[in-house]
Amino acid sequence: MHECSLNLKIGSAFDKHLFIGVWCVGGLEVSTGKVSTVEAMNGSTVLLPCTYSSCIGIKNLYFNWHYNDNGTMQKLCEAVIPVEGVEPRVSVYHDRVDFVGSSKKNNLSILLWNISFEDEGEYVCFAKNPKEKNRNHSAVFTLKVVDQLKEVDNTLTVIIVSVVGGVIGLVIIVMVIKALVVHFLLKDDEKNKECLVSSSGNDNTENGLSGAKADNKATPKA
Repeated sequence: MHECSLNLKIGSAFDKHLFIGVWCVGGLEVSTGKVSTVEAMNGSTVLLPCTYSSCIGIKNLYFNWHYNDNGTMQKLCEAVIPVEGVEPRVSVYHDRVDFVGSSKKNNLSILLWNISFEDEGEYVCFAKNPKEKNRNHSAVFTLKVVDQLKEVDNTLTVIIVSVVGGVIGLVIIVMVIKALVVHFLLKDDEKNKECLVSSSGNDNTENGLSGAKADNKATPKA
């Protein structure tokens, strides 16, 4: 792993010096992304991704793409990036290859058009940085060509969604039934209370009338 250092000199009132070393780890690195293998349909166009990074920057960065044809390396394209932010003049040696990268984004990607089964295999992105004593690095991207893409079996997903939907529906039905039962119970309670109040009123009225009659009977004649 490459290391680069930067020394900072700080003066003091006593003319003493303190040197601080700032270390950055990782020189020139080339990457084809987290997914280095892809399946593509016969006759389609595929992107071959590649990016680079450097701890101390670049100068006259050389890069190329080549295809590993059973041990024989076939160069697809190459170029030199003078400095960061300057777009390279890319030489392309394959009629179905286009450079779509940009030095402003540290991107060295290419497109491969109208792929066939003969295009299946390993594609290597290579870079060399003279600014880092010609340090070089490469990354491999594997292409698999198929007649048709694999169909994803969604049976399990459908079953899970159906079960979850059924459970949610059941919960809703239970809640509706519960609400209706509570509603009817409250209505019954109100009716019972009304009946009790009415019955109590009637009893009081009857008791009052009986008392009045008894008083009338008990009054002596003059």
